Amino acid sequence: MPHILVLVKQVPDTNAKIVIGSDRVDLSAVKMVMSPYDEFAVETALRHKEASGGEVTALTVGGPAADKILKDAKAIGVDNIVRVDNAETLDSNGLQTVLFQAVQALGAEVVYCGKSAADTGAGSTGPGLAERLGWGSVSNIIGADFTSGVSVMAPSHGGQVKLSVPVPAVISCDKGNFKVRKPNVKGIMQAKRAKVDVHSFEAPAPSVVVVNHTLPPAKPAGKTYEGGDAAAEVAKLLREEANII
Repeated sequence: MPHILVLVKQVPDTNAKIVIGSDRVDLSAVKMVMSPYDEFAVETALRHKEASGGEVTALTVGGPAADKILKDAKAIGVDNIVRVDNAETLDSNGLQTVLFQAVQALGAEVVYCGKSAADTGAGSTGPGLAERLGWGSVSNIIGADFTSGVSVMAPSHGGQVKLSVPVPAVISCDKGNFKVRKPNVKGIMQAKRAKVDVHSFEAPAPSVVVVNHTLPPAKPAGKTYEGGDAAAEVAKLLREEANII
């Protein structure tokens, strides 16, 4: 029975208003949630367990505040919750190095994660971790089947491709063609009492440093045209400014 690991990350709510202060994003008043693609990774990991047995461990990297998303994962059915204690901002190399050590220490046989985090959108964690582990890797899956090993569906050339994935492997999940389960009252109560297993691993010094944050430029005001006499002008703008025609 496999030991299944699912990576989750705490990110700002995607509906939150972002404010810049002193050249940095100010998250002090922003609600923090589990990264949306990680929700599909948790669901896929739970389906793997239901089909093949074993245990699912949810893992995150962060400070004590990140325990909340681990409790959220516990409420919907994961067996164990683990946090690698590191409140620093890690670049991709640092994060993947820490995760590599955690996977080895926990003895996982398959790792699920979101295709990218909602805050950085880098999409490098799954493939980078697989490279360090020397495992197989498949990204952007939208479905999975566990009747005979691990088979996944992923987009390919405008369609879909079914892939057989030998484990050990790291599998990155896109928005799936299935619903993500929600916690019930019993699960929420059990999650409140659950203990987070805290580990510590050495991370290398960052090789990439954030200089500053800036908001994107404001969109220019729209233009309104009425009547047939404006058709030529509208066509010119669509061709020369919008590059639509």
